[in-house]
Amino acid sequence: MAIDRIIIVGGGTAGWMAAAALSRLKTGRPVAITLVESEAIGTVGVGEATIPPFLDFNKLLGVDEREMLSAVQGSFKLGIQFVNWGKLGDSYIHPFGNYGYQIGGISFHHLWHKYHQAGDKRPIQLFNMETIAAHFSRFARTDDYQRDDLPPINYAYHVDATRYARFLRSYAETRGVVRREGKVADVALDGESGFVTSITMDDGDVIGGDLFIDCSGFRGLLIEQALKTGYEDWTNYLPCDRAVALPCVREDGSGPLPYTRSTAHSAGWQWQVPLQHRNGNGHVYCSEYMSDDEAHGILVGNLAGKPGAEPNFLRFVTGRRKKFWNKNVVALGLSAGFMEPLESTSIHLVNTGINKLIALLSLDGITQVQEDAFNRLTGKEYARIRDFLILHYNSTTRDDSAFWNYCRNMDVPDSLTEKIELFRHNGQIFREDDELFTETSWAAVMMGQGIAMTGHNAMADALPEPATRKEYDAIQQSIRFVVDHMPQHGDYLRNYCPAPD
Repeated sequence: MAIDRIIIVGGGTAGWMAAAALSRLKTGRPVAITLVESEAIGTVGVGEATIPPFLDFNKLLGVDEREMLSAVQGSFKLGIQFVNWGKLGDSYIHPFGNYGYQIGGISFHHLWHKYHQAGDKRPIQLFNMETIAAHFSRFARTDDYQRDDLPPINYAYHVDATRYARFLRSYAETRGVVRREGKVADVALDGESGFVTSITMDDGDVIGGDLFIDCSGFRGLLIEQALKTGYEDWTNYLPCDRAVALPCVREDGSGPLPYTRSTAHSAGWQWQVPLQHRNGNGHVYCSEYMSDDEAHGILVGNLAGKPGAEPNFLRFVTGRRKKFWNKNVVALGLSAGFMEPLESTSIHLVNTGINKLIALLSLDGITQVQEDAFNRLTGKEYARIRDFLILHYNSTTRDDSAFWNYCRNMDVPDSLTEKIELFRHNGQIFREDDELFTETSWAAVMMGQGIAMTGHNAMADALPEPATRKEYDAIQQSIRFVVDHMPQHGDYLRNYCPAPD
C-alpha cells in the first residue's frame, strides 16, 4: 500500500521536528502531511539542552543558526558539568570535544597516563578546548578564527523547547504541513493487518492515514494504547521515576554559562540549563527515597533566582517500547521510551529516530524488513545510552543516603562492566555499534567519577621522544591561546544572536 498520507499525532518538540524533516518529502512527491495536536493537552517541554549532532539536524533543514537561536532564546553549550556525583564536593566536565588528538594512532588519554606516571601532574582537562573555555565562561566558533593549525570547537545549544517547537511549526507549515487542532477520541485498526487506518477527533472528524508517527508523549496513544506494543522497564538500573521542572530568572547578574550543570542531591539530581534570559531547572528524583514536597524544596533552595512559573511535576518509568516501529506506527520522543535527561539525549533520540525513518522510508509501502531494521538499530542505540547513564549512578563512592547505597551496589549490564574493567586495566575504550558517546565521553565520566586507569596502551611507550612530548605540550599551548582570545559567552550571544527582551 502506497504512503500518500502521513499523520503525526502530537506536537511539541518531537512532533514538529518530525513534521519539519518530513516536509522535505513534498518537493519530490505530493504526500499529505498532517500534524494533530491539542493546545489543551500541552507538552512536557523540559528538555532544553542538546548535543552536537543536533546541529546537523538544523543544517539539514537549512535553518539559519543566528535566526533560530534568537527565536528560542538559545545559548551555546560546550559540555555538561557534573557536581557531587563521584563524591560530595567533586566536580568535572564531560566535554563535547576530544582530549587532545591521536598521536601515532594512539588515543590521547593513553599518552596523558604515560606522562602522568612519569611525574607530569597536569590534569587531562587542560588538554581539552571545551573544558577550558567552559571554565572561563568563554565561547567562540571555529569559523570565527579559521586557522587550520588551531583546534576546533565542538558545541551544541541550550534552547527553549516550547519556542523551538513553535519555530519548527512555522517552518513546516510554510512547506505544506497542515496542523489540526483537537484531541484524538478513537483509533481505528484494520481487522486483517492490524494497521492503524484512521483517527477520530473529539469533534467526530475522521482523519485517515497510511503512516502514523506517534509523538503523543508518555501515554503512547497509538504505539501502546492502540497497538499494545509493550514496554521494557529499566527502573532496576535507573531508579529515578519523578521530576519537577521550574524556570527562574537569573538574579545574580551573571550571564548564561556555556554549559549545562547537573548537581547530584540525596536521591537524584538537579539540572540547570542557561538560556539567554532565564535558567531552565529541574530535579529528577526517586519517589522511593524522596517525597514530591522534599524534591520541590531542594529545587527551589538551589535556584539562581525566584521561580518564574508554577512547578511542573512529572512521573515516568525509565525504559523503552518493545517495538519502536510497529505495523504502520513509528514512535518518536517520549512515546518511544524515556531516559532521564542526564546527558541531554532526549532530543537527540528524536533526531536519530527521524534520521532512521527517512533513511528506511519508501513511499511505495511498508515492509517487515524496514520495521525490523528500525527496531534493531534503535534498540542498540537505547541500550548504549542506558549503559552510559548507569555509569554515572553506579560509579560513585557516595554513601550518605540509602539511594546512593542502592546505586553503588546495584547490578549493572555485563556490557557496562566490561567497558569499565577494560578502561581500568589499560585505558582501552571500544566504541561499538556506531554508538553516540566517544572515547573522550567515556573517559571523562569514568575518570570524573573516580575510575582510574592503572595502565595504558603499550604502544604509547614506543612513540619517539622528544618529538612526542613536544607535540603533547603544544596541544595545551594551542588551547590556551584560543581561549585567551575568546570573548565572554554572554558578550558573544549579544553580538551574534541576541534574543528579544
